[in-house]
Amino acid sequence: MSAEALRYGAIMVAAGVGIPILAALNARLGALIAAPAAAAVVLFAVAFGGAVVVMLLTGSATAMAQIAQQPKHLFLAGFFVCFYVLSVTWVAPRFGLGNAISCVLLGQLVAAAVIDQFGLMGAMVRQITPLRATGLGLMALGVVLVQRG
Repeated sequence: MSAEALRYGAIMVAAGVGIPILAALNARLGALIAAPAAAAVVLFAVAFGGAVVVMLLTGSATAMAQIAQQPKHLFLAGFFVCFYVLSVTWVAPRFGLGNAISCVLLGQLVAAAVIDQFGLMGAMVRQITPLRATGLGLMALGVVLVQRG
């Protein structure tokens, strides 16, 4: 494995570690104020501020001028992150964080495999081989075991 692949992998593992932390923190905030949607608004406000700071520090603010010319379906990504944050903020306190995140992980792996299989949305094509399919099946089994545990 190349140094670049290791670096990318480490970044994504860190992002993966952040997902359940994000979910736990926001679910707790939503439960404490009895308003998951309000907690999500706070999360997005903080995230927006952070993204603006990074955009300004990296000099990519000029790219904003190109946004209006991009395919509008690409903006659906905002809907999906909103759906994730709202759903995990509402579900995690009722279903358990481990249960919620294990289901999220299974959904992510299945969706990523389908996107890779067909190269959807410009993704690199990576076939679902029997080995990958076995891995997905084991992940699904893992979710069932986590639910029963």
